[in-house]
Amino acid sequence: MELKITSPDKIIYPKQKITKLQVANYYLDISELMLPYLKNRPLAVVRCHGNIENECFFKKHLTNEAFDVKLFKNEENEYFYLTTQKEIVQQVQMGTLEFHVWGSNVKNIEKPDIMVFDLDPDEGLSLKKLRDSVLKVKSVLDELGLKSFLKTSGGKGYHIVLPFKYVWSWKRFYDFSKMVALLIEGRWPEVFTTNIKKNQRKGKVFIDYMRNNRGSTCVCAYSLRAKSGASVSMPISWEDLNNIKPNQVTIKNYKDYVNDSWVDFDKVRQTIV
Repeated sequence: MELKITSPDKIIYPKQKITKLQVANYYLDISELMLPYLKNRPLAVVRCHGNIENECFFKKHLTNEAFDVKLFKNEENEYFYLTTQKEIVQQVQMGTLEFHVWGSNVKNIEKPDIMVFDLDPDEGLSLKKLRDSVLKVKSVLDELGLKSFLKTSGGKGYHIVLPFKYVWSWKRFYDFSKMVALLIEGRWPEVFTTNIKKNQRKGKVFIDYMRNNRGSTCVCAYSLRAKSGASVSMPISWEDLNNIKPNQVTIKNYKDYVNDSWVDFDKVRQTIV
């Protein structure tokens, strides 16, 4: 694949002195693994026209693109989606660092098939308590007979991701995720909160189920984060939970963490009667 990257030496991550070309090369290398989780899903992206310390913004609707993009018309809004590895790297040329995806794809937009629980710890919470909370969530999902997958957020927490058959409406999908979150909060109220207000999270883990709403997004597997350190939201095995910190995988070491822990992801299509 050939793609001209303008300003290849521009520093995107100042502390690590990571350039735009290094970002493009990362996505070029990882795009084959990333594409199954990104393809045909409406996107929102984080773009940085300068570096991560300035000029970054969240973009859902594209205008004046230098490359052709595939558009999806949804009511009054127009979203975009990608279908090829080349299109991923083209986005980097436009300044994109992060890729966030819907829980449904454009071929069946009203039937979500990916559920996410974003576990976001209070600033002062220990890593051990965070990891214990992740396993508590998994235990409830196991009780419900649901197979779940784990990835680092590239930030403070972890993401638990569940593939579903696309049979539910958005409302039922969202209501179910909320019910699960409230069940978990009710079982361990000293550990979890579903309250979005940060001043209500002291010493707890915020279990964010709201990403399962229509039009909401979650950072895609293998996406870089626009954070110091150039961390990656990396799929990991449940066995590696205690070995890999939420922001441990980066653009510089990601090859050490690529594995087949999500190899069955596409084969799992579950539902609740």
